[in-house]
Amino acid sequence: MRQRSIVQRRMVNAAITFIAGSAALLGIFMLVWLLVTVLGRGATAINWEFLTTLPKSAGSVGGGLANAIVGTLMITVLATLIGVPVGLMAGIYLAEFGRDSKYAGAVRFVAGIMMGAPSIVIGLFVYTLLVVRMGSFSGIAGAVALAIIMLPIVTRTSEDMLKLVPNQLRESALALGAPEHKMIFQVVFRAAKSGLITGVILAVARVSGETAPLLFTTLNSPYWNASMQGPTANLTVTIFNYAMSPYADWQAKAWGASLLIMAGVLFLNLTARLLARDRKSG
Repeated sequence: MRQRSIVQRRMVNAAITFIAGSAALLGIFMLVWLLVTVLGRGATAINWEFLTTLPKSAGSVGGGLANAIVGTLMITVLATLIGVPVGLMAGIYLAEFGRDSKYAGAVRFVAGIMMGAPSIVIGLFVYTLLVVRMGSFSGIAGAVALAIIMLPIVTRTSEDMLKLVPNQLRESALALGAPEHKMIFQVVFRAAKSGLITGVILAVARVSGETAPLLFTTLNSPYWNASMQGPTANLTVTIFNYAMSPYADWQAKAWGASLLIMAGVLFLNLTARLLARDRKSG
């Protein structure tokens, strides 16, 4: 085997470093470009009327997206209430009980597949499961679709965070006579609290900008719908409809809604980063 000279190795190392640095710089440039574009076009559309009033009819100037903002919050909160507890329980099973069993391996395999599944496929699944049987689109069906997307993320994150807790804490709690369920919830969960919260926040951020599942489950509405029993207004589908319209006012509102979603996702990701940094420093 021919040995390469020191000069050749340094040249190859410099070339790879340059390529990797250029790729990272390109990614940062595209992200900054996206942020600046959305901020510049969306900030002009956001005002008090935009945040507090209902949309007007097609072609009319004015109105807002208050129902879509509230609808998005309700759907996301309901999806979190459905997906997070189930994901946490699955993560507890994998980390504390299943571990290396065949069933636990099957659960991990399915969770991995679900994490890579296209969101539109999940939307079609929920459409067949709920929308067709209920006979109507609904915010509840949209929340179920988003919860399914969140489920594998919370499951795998919870398992990983719980596995990082030293076994000595478990053994100490059991040695003091604590029941196993109290050991898990009062000792292990407290030790992994920051990591678990970070996983939940990242899961919420993951579904905040989803459009395809809501097109098949929630659709959209120009009205208030507090019960979420019928088509429910939401920001992502509103952006899709407004951006494709020929009306300049609707297109401007689509940029404003995009800015709201981008700001929300950015806030959630920054919060997750801060929690992760605190956990590492602790």
